[in-house]
Amino acid sequence: MSYAHLFVPLQAVMKKRVLTLIIICTHALLLMAQETPNEQQARRIFNIAYNQVFGEQGASLTYDVNIIGIYRTQGTIWYKGNKQKFVDERVNTWNDGKTAYMAYRKKKTVEVHAANSDKKDKYSSKFKFHPDDFTYHISKEKDALLLTLKQKKKAKGSIKEVKAWVDQKTFAPKRLRIKVAFVWTTVNISNFHSGGITDDLFVFPREKFKGWKFVDKR
Repeated sequence: MSYAHLFVPLQAVMKKRVLTLIIICTHALLLMAQETPNEQQARRIFNIAYNQVFGEQGASLTYDVNIIGIYRTQGTIWYKGNKQKFVDERVNTWNDGKTAYMAYRKKKTVEVHAANSDKKDKYSSKFKFHPDDFTYHISKEKDALLLTLKQKKKAKGSIKEVKAWVDQKTFAPKRLRIKVAFVWTTVNISNFHSGGITDDLFVFPREKFKGWKFVDKR
């Protein structure tokens, strides 16, 4: 049997894919050419800092959040990929990447949410971050490096500006200021550790909450 009739369309598809790849690569190179050395260095260091927190190895840190005095909280959080666990003044939360359990200690109530639902936290939807939404700049400030991220004109996210202070040697995060609309949120970070986070940390220990009220909000 002859397959000659298949060759022409296959060749056309391959040419189209190669052309698409060339366009994508050319676009990426043009973007890199437009960046100044400062912007390139800032993005490189930001990527290192970001991956220390959100990389596959996981991380933990203590945080102190202040949203212009309207809302304040402090606690400890653990990350690993799309999994999270945090403990603050009111609630313990386990998020295994599929389901989030929020145990409110005073009310002895556990809320159950889909892992990626914004309903579990009224502030979470306001702080969704996409690294490509920003331009980057780096400068030295006292004993830290200051990374300044400003939202690009056509970006769709709600975060307008980020100021991130990182350690000069390790690039570990030390402090954040995040601007949403006209409101600045300050996050002070301490006790930061990258790595050594196991998956069992994010599993909800149901046996410890016998007798508590469960509210399913999925």
